Amino acid sequence: MAKLGVNVDHVATVRQARRTNEPDPVWAAALAQLGGADGITIHLREDRRHIQDRDLRLLRETVTVKLNLEMACSEEIIQIACQTRPDQATLVPERREEITTEGGLDVVGQQGRVAEVVRRLHDAGIVVSLFLDPDIRQIEAAKAVGADAVELHTGRYALASPGPRRQEELRVLEEAAWRVRELGLVLHAGHGLTYTNVQPIARIEGMEELNIGHSIVARAIMVGFLQAVREMKALIS
Repeated sequence: MAKLGVNVDHVATVRQARRTNEPDPVWAAALAQLGGADGITIHLREDRRHIQDRDLRLLRETVTVKLNLEMACSEEIIQIACQTRPDQATLVPERREEITTEGGLDVVGQQGRVAEVVRRLHDAGIVVSLFLDPDIRQIEAAKAVGADAVELHTGRYALASPGPRRQEELRVLEEAAWRVRELGLVLHAGHGLTYTNVQPIARIEGMEELNIGHSIVARAIMVGFLQAVREMKALIS
């Protein structure tokens, strides 16, 4: 059964819209845990558009499930990660002009740099996952640089219309997942997953963890954070 990692970035997005102190992603994380979340995910971006250093510090002190820090291969963020020591770091690409992460990390094109970052995070006792497109070359490069896990980017699947196109994107993800498992890496997935499209991804053989944020936060506005997390947890179970 896949575990649920709840991304609370967009709680911070609402807070930062007014540069105030509410809603608090730390509070949201506590409610997510009460709702059954197996992990809390945050992305400390270089431009600090949502999650702030204060949030990471407090979440590291209060989260009792796995804390997963999404991060770019940026020297500043690497140093912060090594100091705060989240349970897991997920390396992602990052562009300042993007609204959200727009694709997987190019490990093939920067293998030396990624290998160095993985080594430094491992030295700090942090498990490392790489956020990748379902591309066999990238997955094999993840193994080569010493990553522990691969999070498959499910964005193309999520954007595909229900029917043959979505089924084809699911097939691509299933083939990529098979290669992840064959290489002995832990299988994760995320991006664009919702209450209506998550179940086929949760059913992929060997799926260990799903990281979901926007859909849960959007649902939480209507029914509350505790209930929104419970509903997603029930779907993937």
